[in-house]
Amino acid sequence: MPDRGMTRSFSLYLDLLRLLAALAVMVSHSIGYTFGGRQVLPISVGHNAVVVFFLLSGYVIAYVADHKENHPREFWISRLARIYSVALPAILLTPLADSVGLWLKPEFYAGGLTTHDYPLVRVAASMVFANELWLVSIMPFSNSPYWSLCYEMSYYLLFAIYTFAAGSRRWLWLGLAALVIGPKILLLAPIWALGVLVYRRRRWYAISEHTGWWVWSASLAGIAAFQYYDVSASLSDWTSRLLGAPLYTLLHFSKHFLADYLLGALIAANFVGFRRIAERFSGVFERIAAPLRTASSYTFSIYLFHLPIVFLCVIVLDRLPPGPVYFLATVACTLLVVLPLGAVTEQQKDRLKRWLTRRLPALGPFARHERLVKQSGAQ
Repeated sequence: MPDRGMTRSFSLYLDLLRLLAALAVMVSHSIGYTFGGRQVLPISVGHNAVVVFFLLSGYVIAYVADHKENHPREFWISRLARIYSVALPAILLTPLADSVGLWLKPEFYAGGLTTHDYPLVRVAASMVFANELWLVSIMPFSNSPYWSLCYEMSYYLLFAIYTFAAGSRRWLWLGLAALVIGPKILLLAPIWALGVLVYRRRRWYAISEHTGWWVWSASLAGIAAFQYYDVSASLSDWTSRLLGAPLYTLLHFSKHFLADYLLGALIAANFVGFRRIAERFSGVFERIAAPLRTASSYTFSIYLFHLPIVFLCVIVLDRLPPGPVYFLATVACTLLVVLPLGAVTEQQKDRLKRWLTRRLPALGPFARHERLVKQSGAQ
């Protein structure tokens, strides 16, 4: 019997949300450079899509830790294989794409669209996902979306310690990890943790179908109103005045935290509501299951590869007049590059997983948990 937290219909719904969020980020960036400076969409669209990713990640990681990766070694092998199969190519691709773009049109990158100094530091920080620790923000050349991956890896670490570390040492390791991670990443941790809570809070599974429809519909209306009225911008202005401009600026991608908390609550309600009514959509999802699964398998690649390629496509196509044609051509150009790259990198995940399986031991605070699991299995 399938777990009620991840039925086939609800899993496909999460795949759909993941795909839409990745496309929203790409579209937001593409529109910003193809409409001649006109603000066709609020600039918050891309950031708000990342909040969707955080909720999704917390939910899915809690599920796989319960059902598929309940050993710390398995958990980390899967996480590292998934992340590095795309992150490593992105780290190498970005400076290459920027070099081509700078050769073609150096003035396009004026104003901070890319970075040139300390290239080895930027690559090294990106390799270990240390770009956003404390109040530092090390931009990996033009690939600014990489920031969320650094946040995600920190949340994986905190989740793994809490889930797998034993006894009082759990809190010691959590404290040490939090000291290394710093306040900026921790500020958005409640959003990721809310995804875990939605999965594990069994009382929320028991709502009636009528309540499920109401909660899902109300959450959709709330999310639409949140974006339409650009609540993020309003709350961010208030936060800036409250914290002061210097600290607000140092928070960088976390500076919208109040709005992100509100949006996170709306997305969590969306998950709770739709999970209860997901089977009502099973016929629709079954008809689109195969193409949806295929398309959603590219979301990580779309997200992590797209921005340096968007910049290149904007430069190559700059003879087109600003507007919808320029935008659509840029999106098509970007996907023509990103999707083949994604097809190659996604194929490396299983190979990397096998390589890590041969080499990654159980270490540190997780080792005792591994021994206890093996002992209980032998009894």
